[in-house]
Amino acid sequence: MASTSSSCSGCCPRWKYNVFLSFRGEDTRKTIIGYLYERLTRKGIIAFQDDKRLERGDSIPEELLKAIQDSQVALIIFSGNYATSRWCLDELVKIMECTKDENEKIVMPVFYGVEPSHVRNQSDSFAEAFAEHESKYKDDGEGMQKVKEWRTALTAAANLKGYVFGNG
Repeated sequence: MASTSSSCSGCCPRWKYNVFLSFRGEDTRKTIIGYLYERLTRKGIIAFQDDKRLERGDSIPEELLKAIQDSQVALIIFSGNYATSRWCLDELVKIMECTKDENEKIVMPVFYGVEPSHVRNQSDSFAEAFAEHESKYKDDGEGMQKVKEWRTALTAAANLKGYVFGNG
């Protein structure tokens, strides 16, 4: 019997969701995400869109991590403030972990108003966000390890074939 862990190994081959939407709500909820979610569901595609707004310091709920595992496709909507959210970055790490464990999971980055190189290299607004994260965790070895994981996941995701929308 498989134990529960942060990896995605042992996930069922049947998917509960066709698409998991990873996004920074303040940037995209009322624009691209609202439109995309409505269009997907209208076409009969089962999409997971998290409607909860976590308070600062809240950790990602288990049900959200499970939804990532249970989705065949992950659409990551990178926007100007994506990297300011620890929650978004934790989602991203989980998504990228799942690509290692599941050959069938598809990850598709969408660069909404940002350049792929800004995500890949953590420059521009991504550099500003990481300066804040590093300042916050500078005396915390575990926190700095998390920052390193976030950077690695951003680079890996930005290296995938994706779509550029807006002024990105």
